[in-house]
Amino acid sequence: MSDPPAITFRPAGAADAPAIAALFTDEGYPAGPSDIKGRLARFGAPTSRVVIAELDGAILGFIAVVALPRFEHDDWILRIMALVVDAGARERGVGRALMAEAERIGREVGATFVEVTAGHHRPEARHLYESLGYDSAVTAYLRKKL
Repeated sequence: MSDPPAITFRPAGAADAPAIAALFTDEGYPAGPSDIKGRLARFGAPTSRVVIAELDGAILGFIAVVALPRFEHDDWILRIMALVVDAGARERGVGRALMAEAERIGREVGATFVEVTAGHHRPEARHLYESLGYDSAVTAYLRKKL
């Protein structure tokens, strides 16, 4: 019996904007391809990346990360800004694979920690993160709309 084909990762590009927009819209964050192209441009810095997960040329999901320097310590944190897996590809390890890729990037850029936010309306995401060893007791996240 042969091994199943492996998920591959690659940097997202402008040609991926329609697929990313569709994934984001399906998750309840309406966005068009032009919106995504602008966001991809903002993530063009050396300290940020948007990575596509694909299998046999089909996009299964993506993750967007940014490395941030901490002021209180002489280190960096890798912040996961977005993680979306196609509904038809869930429960197949794609989210776990994308998280592992984020952690790999974190080590590559010298980050000490990886941070991710899981909204209360997404308990399945929180469960995934906790199952991967992310500590939900560390949360001290406050927000104010400007």
